[in-house]
Amino acid sequence: MKKLLILISFLVVAWQLLFKMTTELGPGVKAPLPPFQGPPSGQAPINKDGYLITELASFSINAKVLSKEFYFLGREADLSPVDLALGWGRMSDESVLSQIDISQSGRWYRWQSKNFAIPRREIETSSANMHMIPADNEIKLALSRVKEGQIIQLTGSLVKVEANDGWRWKSSLTREDTGNGACELIYVKHFSIVDI
Repeated sequence: MKKLLILISFLVVAWQLLFKMTTELGPGVKAPLPPFQGPPSGQAPINKDGYLITELASFSINAKVLSKEFYFLGREADLSPVDLALGWGRMSDESVLSQIDISQSGRWYRWQSKNFAIPRREIETSSANMHMIPADNEIKLALSRVKEGQIIQLTGSLVKVEANDGWRWKSSLTREDTGNGACELIYVKHFSIVDI
């Protein structure tokens, strides 16, 4: 059993390294606008793999991929195999990002900076960790292939997820929050990489 766990850990690390390639686009704001959040589209709740997914708001974003993290274990991974930490406004400018250390783990996005190129609050409100629930296998594959540094465009819904046993997972509905519960949970209907 111990050897199997070591093998699985090795494969997870190898997978992460293989798909953590980075794209550099140079200095300058590459995704100037904040995400758009609107009223729900009226889409009926979706049953997916034993979970009920209910739309809370419509959502779209053009943003720079600051970090990408795959997940294989836990109930959340049944629905959301990848998180993207995304940045917009000056958090899509590589001259700013070069002064910020960014990481992801345990469904969290973390950053730190010794020399703030922009105010702390701007970093907090111009970037976010977003849990991706792909609507189909094509989107799931596209999400797995995206590289850190690329500009992406996605549309979908901010959602809450419920299971019959009472388990729940709910999206934040503001970009102004931080900490536990501040991540967006997105049912991704359309996903593409933007050529710059």
